[in-house]
Amino acid sequence: MKAEKKHWGTKARVQAYKKRLQHIGTAITVTILVAIIAVSSFLFYSSLNPSSNQNINPNQTNNPIFQLKAVIVDHLSLTAPNQTFIETATNTLKQAGYTVDYYPSGKITVEFYRNLPTHGYSLVILRVHSAAGVYEGEGFVGGPVCLFSSEPYSKTKYFYEQWTDQLVTASYNVPMPPYYFAITPKFVTSSMKGRFQNTTVIMMGCEGLSNTKMSEAFIQKGAQVYISWSGIVSAKHTDQSIIHLLQYLIIENQTIKQAVTETMKEVGPDPASSATLLAYPEEVWEDTTP
Repeated sequence: MKAEKKHWGTKARVQAYKKRLQHIGTAITVTILVAIIAVSSFLFYSSLNPSSNQNINPNQTNNPIFQLKAVIVDHLSLTAPNQTFIETATNTLKQAGYTVDYYPSGKITVEFYRNLPTHGYSLVILRVHSAAGVYEGEGFVGGPVCLFSSEPYSKTKYFYEQWTDQLVTASYNVPMPPYYFAITPKFVTSSMKGRFQNTTVIMMGCEGLSNTKMSEAFIQKGAQVYISWSGIVSAKHTDQSIIHLLQYLIIENQTIKQAVTETMKEVGPDPASSATLLAYPEEVWEDTTP
């Protein structure tokens, strides 16, 4: 009798185990069916409402996640102020959906340049003094493009950056003072914080693309394109030209090459130096900006 009771107890346990497996299998089956129904319902709803299934384009101005931001760095306001240019450029940018920051000459320090990539600008307009070379000792020495700041030069400040040729001496009236710090391409690649996010850089100053060192630095730092002049340009001519460029580039959404070409057709080279607008690198000429 004891052996029989043991036999029936084992059988009951086996049956109970089988029932548990059946319950588990049923639960899994129900879960799978619910998932299939949910996915099918979503796909059916999406087919009826295609707008809800669109990919997010980070360059759409109506996308709340992404906001087009532009900055006008107006270093020339110190020596060649042009409020009409600032207002016209700002209005054009806002018409295209940009929010616009403005920095006058007094704000353009070494630290300003250092932090420029951290603000997330889609478009950077550098209305700044610039030169392809530096003042050393008793004369002007040609070299990479440098962008002026409004920070007075000091031999004892930013020693490391000076020692590594990231900062140089600049003057509006070489070789006469006053002298200011100016940034070089090495500063862009070595000391600017963060990275640009496929940014369009318009460098309005002289000789910005008389060589490609500065443009290469900005591209290496994350910019999409760098647009500037082949030689010396007057403030009046660069102001007039960039207003047209912005119209073609961000309002009419022309390609970079088309916008630069149309600007030159409309305004022409600088009357005194024959400097023309150029864009670097060539690989993005057929692209558009955000």
